[in-house]
Amino acid sequence: MNANVGSIDRILRIVVGLALIAWAAVLDGPVWAWIGIVPLATGLFRFCPFYPLLGLSTCPVKKN
Repeated sequence: MNANVGSIDRILRIVVGLALIAWAAVLDGPVWAWIGIVPLATGLFRFCPFYPLLGLSTCPVKKN
């Protein structure tokens, strides 16, 4: 698994994931808000399984 989630993308995923989880857990939000686990995990692992399927990557290209 190569990293395909860049820095800004990663930060946004983590913030949105935590916000959704907090909404569901602390603020008694709807059950669907637990979907925040997905962006949180993809941000923490720096890998989104849908990006390769779409041919996308937000990581900067490394020069050798």
